[in-house]
Amino acid sequence: MTEFKIAAFADEAAAGLDGQINALRRNGIELIELRSLDGFNVVDLGFRKALNAAAKLQKAGIGVWSIGSPIGKTGIDGDLGAHLEVFKRCLDLADIFGAKHLRLFSFYVDPAEKQRDRGGLFKKVAAGLGEFVRVSDGRGVVLCHENEKGIFGERPEDCLLIHREFPEIKAVFDPANYLQAGEAALPAFEMLEEYVEYLHIKDLDLKTGEVVPAGRGDGDIPEILRRFKRGTLTIEPHLKVFKGLEKLEREGGRSAVGNAYGSRKAAFDAAVEGLAACLPAAQTPDP
Repeated sequence: MTEFKIAAFADEAAAGLDGQINALRRNGIELIELRSLDGFNVVDLGFRKALNAAAKLQKAGIGVWSIGSPIGKTGIDGDLGAHLEVFKRCLDLADIFGAKHLRLFSFYVDPAEKQRDRGGLFKKVAAGLGEFVRVSDGRGVVLCHENEKGIFGERPEDCLLIHREFPEIKAVFDPANYLQAGEAALPAFEMLEEYVEYLHIKDLDLKTGEVVPAGRGDGDIPEILRRFKRGTLTIEPHLKVFKGLEKLEREGGRSAVGNAYGSRKAAFDAAVEGLAACLPAAQTPDP
């Protein structure tokens, strides 16, 4: 029988840590992908606040699966040295929270430059990612690249370039993000399966462009779960606007968040229920 561990971005249920813990416990979830607290991104947590939050999570029986950092969500021609200092802070936060994974991205790029000189652009991207790999060596944290619209690794073939160049960087596979980039999710998973460390559970209805609960969109989530057969799934609802959402996505590339749910609590619970409805498909044997 396939067994999954379930994590969630609980900042979509509540801004404060107490509310996030309540949402996780209410839904029987024992892992969090830590992205923000009190409306502040995880990278902006002070040392004392991080220690207090880690202690509170431990007391509640909630483990930190991953630091959901914004590392790599910056222009490829930006100040890499300054960004590396933020990255080092993320590694320290992973130590404080006991997280063994750190989510990152592969830099915002100019589409025209990518079309004109994809190889040359990848050299710049690889130089930046290589610094993350170098700095994190020996820290006991698995770096996990998430596909996202607007970054170099928005398409599966570009992600494949990254993982072949840096096999130590694993994949966070997000079906909805591929759909937003004009890519079908299932073929993308087939291309990248050997590199996938965990999944972000977020679905998208291509007809409306809106994020929907898992299984109600075009992300082939039930079939991807059946093929994945292992590991951790992080629920990322995006079903209602929440404080900090505007900071997670680039201007001009916002997710279409619907108005079907009257509260963040209802939206979060609907996302959990959506995944639960998809899980039986994971038990279906291969043909």
